[in-house]
Amino acid sequence: MTTAVAPSAALSAADRCDRCGAQAYLRVELQSGGELLFCAHHAREHGDKLREIAAHVIDETDKLHDTPASAPTEER
Repeated sequence: MTTAVAPSAALSAADRCDRCGAQAYLRVELQSGGELLFCAHHAREHGDKLREIAAHVIDETDKLHDTPASAPTEER
């Protein structure tokens, strides 16, 4: 028997850290079912233990390093 697994949706600003309520950048799908969401701080703090119990990890912490394009400046 083959089971199809739907891919997890990308994290959005509405997804909040289960520890502190900040914006979540890490989704941990647990081997036992269910999921946990963490901000970058708590993802770093608990990362090793989370990976031990995870079936799948979606790590979007790289979004924190993206820099928006700067607006052109006017010369005087």
